Amino acid sequence: MPELPEVEVVRRGLVSWVRGRTIESVDVLDPRSIRRHALGTEDFIGNLEGATVTDVVRRGKFLWLPLADATPDAGPGETPRRPAVALMAHLGMSGQLLMQDPEVPDEKHLKVRFRLSARDGMPGELRFVDQRIFGGLFVTALVPTDDGGPGGLSESPVPLIAEEASHIARDPLDPAFPFELFYQRLRRRKTGLKRALLDQGLVSGIGNIYADEALWRAKLHYARPTDKLRRADAERLLAGIREVMLDALAAGGTSFDSLYVNVNGASGYFDRSLNAYGREGEPCRRCAEAGIHATIRREQFMNRSSHTCPVCQPRPRNGRW
Repeated sequence: MPELPEVEVVRRGLVSWVRGRTIESVDVLDPRSIRRHALGTEDFIGNLEGATVTDVVRRGKFLWLPLADATPDAGPGETPRRPAVALMAHLGMSGQLLMQDPEVPDEKHLKVRFRLSARDGMPGELRFVDQRIFGGLFVTALVPTDDGGPGGLSESPVPLIAEEASHIARDPLDPAFPFELFYQRLRRRKTGLKRALLDQGLVSGIGNIYADEALWRAKLHYARPTDKLRRADAERLLAGIREVMLDALAAGGTSFDSLYVNVNGASGYFDRSLNAYGREGEPCRRCAEAGIHATIRREQFMNRSSHTCPVCQPRPRNGRW
């Protein structure tokens, strides 16, 4: 499943290609990929054709394209009307949003095609490709945000959020992320630190890989009790989360699954830089630099795995598992 950096890589790539362009036509080649659009194929297409993409927005792992009716007689530099709905994209395990020229042959698992208004030097089609069909597209309403801030990370922030994403907290890369509120809520929970990080109602977009990596950078064990966490530890943890995500963004995200590609079809390479996740039995790099012998260990956690260093991430005596 793509994690936050993978989805942000797609958002950054996509916005430069589609923002301000009008969806001229839509081909739904496999209705299973729009099964979340309850009103069916005809309504899905009717909501999209003639609409202008005003931005590409992300909160956590949720990605959406706000849509506005094209302004009559609007010039290339004019702003469309305020968006009221959005095209929601759920990438699932293998969903890809690809920009292609019309003459490029259809991908084997092409599910939905969007033909966009012409723009010099830019591909004319946005394609949704999904081999496993766990992802999907649907049109949803935009609703006001609870805190009056931007809906998510975007190029032109507006205080609207896709309805299906309104229940999740802001993510650590969001400029409006409220540390004080995050810390207060963290302290009120009586659970282990990693369990809290995976709770999308507390902080969104952190999955298993990046939780392990951030905890390693912060030198914190995944079972540390949240209600005992000091402010300095929480600040160090948040810094570690942001660092690992920004490093992953610079590399294009992880690529354990060859089906994950960004909007131009290129895979990420951050998996080569992981310090904890997937390194069971290998030396801890930080300890090795200090001349200390320690190997990364793997433990079962919530039907998944946690990877820690026994030396620089010691098990807490009062841990919550």
